[in-house]
Amino acid sequence: MSTDGPRATPLRLGSIAPDFEAETTKGPLSFHKYIEESGKWIVLFSHPEDYTPVCTTELGAFAKLAPEFDKLNTALLGLSANTVESHAGWIKDINEVNNADLQFPIIGDKTREIAYLYDMIDYQDKTNVDSKGIAFTIRSVFIIDPSKVIRTILSYPASTGRNSAEVLRILDSLQTGDKYKVTTPIDWVGGKDVIVHPTIPTEKAQELFAEVKVVKPYLRFTPDPRTVEKK
Repeated sequence: MSTDGPRATPLRLGSIAPDFEAETTKGPLSFHKYIEESGKWIVLFSHPEDYTPVCTTELGAFAKLAPEFDKLNTALLGLSANTVESHAGWIKDINEVNNADLQFPIIGDKTREIAYLYDMIDYQDKTNVDSKGIAFTIRSVFIIDPSKVIRTILSYPASTGRNSAEVLRILDSLQTGDKYKVTTPIDWVGGKDVIVHPTIPTEKAQELFAEVKVVKPYLRFTPDPRTVEKK
């Protein structure tokens, strides 16, 4: 299977998101400048191909959840190895099928330069190729904070649609953790108890939080700080 170029250097959590220039359905975009000027978190996500079934459901779901992402000061930015013109036509289908109003930009990455930069190319599924045998982009998700740091990387196979609620949940967890110095347990959702960060001594935690439940010296729960007022 041809990949039409060298494999990108793998990115890591904590890496600075690579900068790039791109054409999008909303006009030209300079990525780092866009982050700096907006002051927003970014969800950069790729899909394999326009006018395909799973992708149509995915982008429709993201479009309908745009107000929830807005509440988390987060901008959505899609990408695939199609032209901007292809995206523009397909958006009409997305809106019709999902009863949506897709407004976020979608990058036209026909040359796959950004896809290679972010290692969004499918190296596993040899059937996930275009008519020329060139690998499609996979379902990658990068959550990037306003300081341009990559905070989450998710990758899904072409056959499996993403869970949009999980992307929102991760964003909520990251932002809550950054603000209040807490971590979140398995299956956490906003409003549920969080975990006191292990670097904070229990005595200090009792000063910082309204309630601290010590299960083990290293495992201390406290109510979501956004739902209670400190006594």
